[in-house]
Amino acid sequence: MPAEGFKAPGVEDFNIPPIFEGVPVLEWFDKPALQLILGALIVYGFFAIATKAPAIVPGRMQFLAEKFQGLVRDQIARDNIGPEFRKYVPYLVALFAFLLVNNVFGIFPFIQFPTFSHPGMAYALAAVTWVIFNYVGLRKQGFVGYIKLQTWPPGVPWAVRIILTPIEFISNFILRPVTLSLRLFGNMLAGHLLLLVFIFGGEYMLTVADDLVLNVLSPFAFLFAIVMTFFEAFIQVVQAYIFTILTASYIGASLADEH
Repeated sequence: MPAEGFKAPGVEDFNIPPIFEGVPVLEWFDKPALQLILGALIVYGFFAIATKAPAIVPGRMQFLAEKFQGLVRDQIARDNIGPEFRKYVPYLVALFAFLLVNNVFGIFPFIQFPTFSHPGMAYALAAVTWVIFNYVGLRKQGFVGYIKLQTWPPGVPWAVRIILTPIEFISNFILRPVTLSLRLFGNMLAGHLLLLVFIFGGEYMLTVADDLVLNVLSPFAFLFAIVMTFFEAFIQVVQAYIFTILTASYIGASLADEH
């Protein structure tokens, strides 16, 4: 076995250089940025084609688009926002679809990189949600009413409110976007890292390691990589759903008359 041994993949493998390296004005444009654009085009293209010529008896693409929209409308928007849910359905549908596409990029051939395994991408999307739920809350409740709604729980003794109000402020205005982004980023990073460990580990055992036992066991590493790919696909869908349902719940909480 080579003296250096197997070097396990780490977070440094997620530091992808710019596509146009050496061009200062485009140093920000890397593979994840390209995937964001590609993901937006895929989502827009799918729904544009699916609804271009709507029919009473839908074709396969129209049927899929309607089912997807119905899932978000009935299971996410209506249940978490309340009577005013309809106006937020388009955003939630686009958000869920955009998250799904960019997450699934992590197992898609020739791309194989989850966009939101980069923290900046997850922070940006969580910031959009933060702006939306605070905006709709301020628009409905007014500044004083909204701050009171988010930091002044009814029925709580004054002595407790002295401690609880700062906690509620931090939780609702600061920690919500942080936890929302970290949940998405952490799961995408960890899942893809596991895939890299099994794939690169299997390759090392098969082609590099000078050990018959490791050579024989290498197919099991690749088998685990296949199993983890299916598991990662499940996690990608779940994380997109969780991000969307939390966005809806935050909007619903901002529109509520009281907690």
